[in-house]
Amino acid sequence: MNQQMEIICIGNELLIGKTLNTNAHWMARRTTSLGVIVKRITVVGDEVNEVASAVHEALERETKLIITTGGLGPTFDDKTLEGIAKALNRKLDVNEKALKMVKEKYETYFKEGRMERVELTPPRVKMAALPEGAEPLSNPVGTAPGVMIKVDGTFLIALPGVPPEMEAIFDEAVAPLLKKQAGNVTFFEASIYADGIMESALAPLIDQVMHDNPHVYIKSHPKGEERKPHIEIHFSTTAKDSKTAKNRLGKAIVQLSELVQKSGGKIKLQKKKQ
Repeated sequence: MNQQMEIICIGNELLIGKTLNTNAHWMARRTTSLGVIVKRITVVGDEVNEVASAVHEALERETKLIITTGGLGPTFDDKTLEGIAKALNRKLDVNEKALKMVKEKYETYFKEGRMERVELTPPRVKMAALPEGAEPLSNPVGTAPGVMIKVDGTFLIALPGVPPEMEAIFDEAVAPLLKKQAGNVTFFEASIYADGIMESALAPLIDQVMHDNPHVYIKSHPKGEERKPHIEIHFSTTAKDSKTAKNRLGKAIVQLSELVQKSGGKIKLQKKKQ
């Protein structure tokens, strides 16, 4: 798995702890399952310079995929596209295709009796103001379109912060792109649970198994107390077919299980595969 990406989450509500960053969690899980490595997750506030700086730094790292969430709406604090435009040194203009998407959404709301009349007010038009060269992405759930921009060899994608909207656009427009970029590589995972062995005693056993199984990543997650250790051991790998992945994980799980049992611990199998 060599395709890498960064996630930039935008919103003061995330920085002050008012809103739990479920978007980062969902997207990290989803992109990993598609065979893409998330190298960094950044959270910034609703400030043009902060957004611009985060995007610029990600581009400087030559990240091939950058996805932002939040800040695409009609209110004063929705400044993501302005920040992206500044990072790219591009103008921010009303995109006719995006404006058509926004207008059609409000026409639908009118027909459903959710508003008295269709009017493209400045805050509504604001959602269609995109950086030069950007392509709007249809929003099946909400009003603000997503945005995709190709910057040299990087795909820069801006998604809404409302979780159902972000997830819908991601699954419809972004997931197919990530699958193509990953080259059909898929992520697989499994977990076992160890009791009666401390994490400090488990660490060298994991090191040994990872050395013997270079394609498998193993991470321990303590769930109990030091006096009564209960540890989840998570195994993951990527492969182009399930048979290869199962063989890799199976070999590593058997080896580590035997080592833990020899050390006086007990193993409980509880596989989780994606």
